[in-house]
This record gives sequence, structure tokens and C-alpha cells, in this order.
Amino acid sequence: MRPLVVTQNMSLDGSIEFLGDWFDPSDSDEQLAAQMREFTAREEAMLLGRQTFEDFRGYWPQQTDDTTGTAEALDRVQKYVVSATLGDPEWQNSTVLGADWLERVRELKAGGDGEICLTGSIRLCHAVLEAGLVDEIRLVIYPVVQGRGRRLFPDGYETSALRPLESRVFDNGVVLLRHAVG
Repeated sequence: MRPLVVTQNMSLDGSIEFLGDWFDPSDSDEQLAAQMREFTAREEAMLLGRQTFEDFRGYWPQQTDDTTGTAEALDRVQKYVVSATLGDPEWQNSTVLGADWLERVRELKAGGDGEICLTGSIRLCHAVLEAGLVDEIRLVIYPVVQGRGRRLFPDGYETSALRPLESRVFDNGVVLLRHAVG
């Protein structure tokens, strides 16, 4: 069974919603970029909500001078979009998961190699957490306080089944926390 990994960029006060200018996807911190490339190399698939998918589709394919490797990785990886209304995804290697998306995600986890990564997509993230489908949580915590915004965990969600896997501080003050779930 392949793992579903939630990877989220987060402010120090716990927001994963970008309401300010604290996150730059082209950040040039070489240590952090190398770590992200390592994670990306493990991904066989991405699971995205419609809004995050459309945001990515509108930005990354146009990045011809991307030094992070993100644009190339997103073109390569199989992308699964959770949407009941999106028709043609209009991006290579993209599949729309319809109304039965939760069962389709279970099927994706059961077959194949490599990780399934979920990033952004806050409502989708909440749904897969509540369904017990998440195997690992990777938090990339930026040293800023946003003071508002949606959080990673939905209200009322509780678990004590988190096992630390890794913690790391980068030169730019960003902290990586990895936890196994379950």
C-alpha cells in the first residue's frame, strides 16, 4: 500500500492559508529546495482539490525559468483532482475524481508505488484526515505570524496517533516537521 502524505506550508501560528506574502514558491534557500526536491522525487501522484489544482495549473506551466524543479515535477506527476464539476482538466497527466472520490483515493493507495502527495487543498485535507487515509504529515513552518487563516486540522479533530519522524531547521529559519499518522 502506498502512503498518502500531506505536505503543507504553514505560518508559525498554524495557518496554511496564504493571506499575506509570507510564502514564495521560488524561495532560493538551497537547503530547503534540496529537501523539497527529495520529497518530490518520491511522489508518484498528487491529490488536489479543484481550487488548488486550478491555481497550480494557472501558474506552474508558465514558469519556464523555474530553478526549484517544481514546474517539471508537476508536469511529470500524475495529478488527481477532487471535483464534482470540473470537466476537462486541461493539464497533462491529470484525472478528475468525481463524486466517488473517497473510494477512488482508497483504490489509489492500494496500488502502485511511490507516494501520493496532498498539498494545499484545505477542505480536501480535512476530509482525508477525518477518513483516516493520511499516513504522514509534513509541515514546513515559516517564521511568520499571520494572525488569521484556516488551519491544517479541522475543528474537533483529535488524535494522539502521531509519531515523530524528523525535525530540521533550515538556515532561513524554516522548520520541517514530519510525523507518521497511526
